[in-house]
Amino acid sequence: MGIRSERVEGQLKKEISKILQEDLKDPRIGFVTITRIDLTGDLRYARVYFSIMGDDAAKEEGLKGIKSAIGFIRKLIAERMDLRYVPELYFKLDNSLEYSINLEKTFERIKNERKESQGGDKEV
Repeated sequence: MGIRSERVEGQLKKEISKILQEDLKDPRIGFVTITRIDLTGDLRYARVYFSIMGDDAAKEEGLKGIKSAIGFIRKLIAERMDLRYVPELYFKLDNSLEYSINLEKTFERIKNERKESQGGDKEV
């Protein structure tokens, strides 16, 4: 990946995050975090990975809200960024953040169980 596409990815991530948090007024879209953006080499297509905190129903509603606002998001990106072509945006739900939180909780639980079992052996 070239330096230009890395810079455009970073700027896109910043602008889309700002748009989702400040400019969209859709109640279906809750707390959204842009996790990463994959941009094609010609800067024409961008796959935007995001996570939404909440249950599966909230995630589906958030995804519907974001997809319904793609045209508005592209329009604001065109106004704010100096690009020859505004990339087509494809939003994908990213569960990796939730997965890592669950992993962390599991490791913490295992660690606590080990401490308890080692503490019980010493008392005997």
